[in-house]
Amino acid sequence: MQQRDEPFAAAANGSPVATWRDVRRIASALPDTSEKRSSGGTSTWSVRDKSFAWERPLRPADLKALGSAAPAGPILGVRTADLEMKDVLLASDANVFFTTPHFNGYPAVLICLDRIATPALRTVLVESWLARAPKRLATASKRSKKWPRGSPESSSPTSRCRAWTAFSSCRALAMPTKRSRS
Repeated sequence: MQQRDEPFAAAANGSPVATWRDVRRIASALPDTSEKRSSGGTSTWSVRDKSFAWERPLRPADLKALGSAAPAGPILGVRTADLEMKDVLLASDANVFFTTPHFNGYPAVLICLDRIATPALRTVLVESWLARAPKRLATASKRSKKWPRGSPESSSPTSRCRAWTAFSSCRALAMPTKRSRS
């Protein structure tokens, strides 16, 4: 049974922890995804030249800001669709998701890769890809037989909330839906 306060953690649901190999395998399976290595040896995954995930070692300023709470181990950065989704993830599992002052006001979270369950990583990467992919590509990809099974069907805030419900405290946070003007 999953613990409510650690829904993404591998230990909480008995799943194996994710690795860089899992990140590569999951990200490269998404349509039009490319991986680029920097001169420093870190990887970035992009869809049509828009990055959605990247290796993000903690920098000295991050270590100073986080202090003793700074996690050890591999860190993955991912884009979120918006700041609301960032807040949902940060509130869902502080053992897995975190941020630094560098990302204040920016729709992205950092993930302790050695603490997240592989199935949860897959969901996070698909959501991140959907947030960055052109709408036509995302729509066509979701209709394709090659689209990853069990992936979120839409990138709207309401459906993203439904997609995360199994893992996070999304219901408790109850993201408001946008009302159209009449």
